[in-house]
Amino acid sequence: MSAALSGAVDLSGLKARAEAAQQQPAGAPAGTAATPAAGGAAVIDVSEATFQAEVVDRSMHTLVVVDLWAEWCGPCKQLSPLLEKLAAEANGAWVLAKIDVDANPRISQLFGVQSIPTVVAIAGGQPVHAFSGAQPEPQIRQWLDSLLDELRDKLPGISAAEQAGAADVEEEQEDPRFTEAEDALERGDYAAAEAAYERILDAEPVNEQAKAALVQVRFAARASKADPSAVSRAEAAPEDLDAQLAAADVEVAQQRVEDAFARLVAAVRRTSGEDRNRVREHLVGLFDLFDPADERVLKARRDLASALF
Repeated sequence: MSAALSGAVDLSGLKARAEAAQQQPAGAPAGTAATPAAGGAAVIDVSEATFQAEVVDRSMHTLVVVDLWAEWCGPCKQLSPLLEKLAAEANGAWVLAKIDVDANPRISQLFGVQSIPTVVAIAGGQPVHAFSGAQPEPQIRQWLDSLLDELRDKLPGISAAEQAGAADVEEEQEDPRFTEAEDALERGDYAAAEAAYERILDAEPVNEQAKAALVQVRFAARASKADPSAVSRAEAAPEDLDAQLAAADVEVAQQRVEDAFARLVAAVRRTSGEDRNRVREHLVGLFDLFDPADERVLKARRDLASALF
């Protein structure tokens, strides 16, 4: 998922522009002058004018994760809220810098962005890792954990934030059963995480948190084995049910949720008997990954009912 970028991009190219923008007189157009966020902010909006202070300078102390997005980008609308949630949970161990590529084209050009969303990790004033496209939460957590482990001894802000976070956690009583499952998930050991959540449900069949987590883990395990070429195979062979189911998993993992749902609804329309039931069950299982009130789920449920009846 990630790519090393150390030394590949010179971020100093925006420094002069940023300094000039900061010296603009009062009354300059909104968004042209630097407006540094509060020091404790987990998520900050960054422009070309504030890039030097909020990204480059800040990265000398702690990890800055840059989210390059645009309003028209569908996958961005799935990835950005997830990154914001993870940043809020990080207790300051890293900061999320959101950059609208349409409003800040020079930054996009600086990174050589080919597609969005693109996420770039900045440390010590330089990019160190990056990935493009929406990714499942377990993979992003694993990517961040790996970065923090790699940079902990190099950036003092990471250790300080983690120590503060650990002190806060000690005030709360953690459930060791969930800790076991989450640790396994962070290691990428889906089987162990699944077994841990199943043990919780064996003892507490109505534990909604464990139920939801188990659904997510099972999908993550399945998606991690999916062949990325499944989508092209499915397009070439609409009658191949295995390819259609695998392609839907790949699309959901890539945050192309509407595409996955539409694919399986179309497969339901084309099939009958046991084949139709197999597709329906797979689609309903994908619904369980999302909030029941999610508009995409509600629409797909209506489409499925129309296809069935």
